[in-house]
Amino acid sequence: MPNLTNIIKSCIKGDRKAQKKLYLQFADRLYGVALRYAQNTDDAKDILQEGFIKIFNNLSQFKNEGSFEGWMRKVIVNTALERLRKQNRLWLMDEFTVLESTVYNYEHILEDLNEKELIKIIQELSPKYKMVFNLYVIEGYSHKEIADKLQISEGTSKSNLSRAKEILKEKVEKIYHIKKGKII
Repeated sequence: MPNLTNIIKSCIKGDRKAQKKLYLQFADRLYGVALRYAQNTDDAKDILQEGFIKIFNNLSQFKNEGSFEGWMRKVIVNTALERLRKQNRLWLMDEFTVLESTVYNYEHILEDLNEKELIKIIQELSPKYKMVFNLYVIEGYSHKEIADKLQISEGTSKSNLSRAKEILKEKVEKIYHIKKGKII
């Protein structure tokens, strides 16, 4: 199997077979990224498709500095952000004092949830909260970077993250109690 550098070079030249190889090699992982930002699987597929078009059109901009997969992940995340902006579904709360949350030990609760349940819970967040949560917790962006990307203040980023965590905590607790047969 040709190495990734050769596949990228062939893709830049417009080689359809190389594009297919690149797609097949990374589509599943990047679909997972798209799914975290989408409202449903159809939206995630659209984000993935739009993202791969951008990847193929901009491959020559990848300078072999850092991870190629990381570069592609950023393209997918930016595609999701653009899509949400176009649909006017990315609106963020005005800045307010960040809620202080009591820290609980939820390891026992999280052990009872599977990956699909956790992804479903995250997908149920509103676009504004899901975006900040994913960028901060999953992608590792700082609040300053998120503020720059979303054109909001750092305080708004922090407050949206805090609210997203509160909502997720409530949803996780509810599922846990339902699974344990407790009335809530």
